[in-house]
Amino acid sequence: MTLEDLGYNIDLEQYAKDHNLQSFEVGRVVAEHKEKYIVKTINSEYQAEVTGKLRFTAENRFDFPAVGDWVAITVYDESQCLIHEIYPRRTILSRKSVSKNFESQILATNIDYGIIVTAVDHNFNINRIERYLTICNASKIEPIIVLNKIDLIDTDRKVEILYEINQRIFHTPIITLSSVTLEGISKIKNLILKTKTYCLLGSSGVGKSTILNTLAERFLMNTGSISLIHNKGKHITTHRDSLFQNYISSLENSRSYSIT
Repeated sequence: MTLEDLGYNIDLEQYAKDHNLQSFEVGRVVAEHKEKYIVKTINSEYQAEVTGKLRFTAENRFDFPAVGDWVAITVYDESQCLIHEIYPRRTILSRKSVSKNFESQILATNIDYGIIVTAVDHNFNINRIERYLTICNASKIEPIIVLNKIDLIDTDRKVEILYEINQRIFHTPIITLSSVTLEGISKIKNLILKTKTYCLLGSSGVGKSTILNTLAERFLMNTGSISLIHNKGKHITTHRDSLFQNYISSLENSRSYSIT
């Protein structure tokens, strides 16, 4: 794996030269937990904290690292590093915070494609899809709609749902998917391009974790069972954790989670 496989490009390299960052190692933030981070490099993963200088000069939450950020780091033992600077963000995926200060909450940065996952069972809601599309469009992220659990409905209902979406949503790829029958899995794989970064967006129980496990062909994420009474999935992936990284082969080497 190279930095380019993780999405590093000539613009980031030029920024490092212009700001004298070449003495630092380059890494990408793949997890965030209360100002504690995991940074991935081409060689390893490190638990990371920001330097005192970065913390002191930060004016708000946007000045701290977020999942997806490229960062300049120094490694001080085999599992720890310090984050000195955040490289410029190409895109910022954010949403309004539910806290009293109404400050926007960063979900992830430097994302190329947002895979909007919705289940086609009784919880199907086209208004929810449109809300996620609004988030993607505001963040300048290309959206892809995935209609998951297609094995749970018959052909007539499938045609009805597709018609409803096509009447209201235009110019957005739509993939029907089943992790049971594997319908649509190859289509998603064909859409995943090297050097690009993807994230999964969707509410609890729509099957994001199962999709990641199916694409990687191995266990990456815990999955929740479905209540037959309420038809709701257990909310397993409640936190921002990591990117759905660039292409299928990289899933074997990187921490790859969905963003809810």
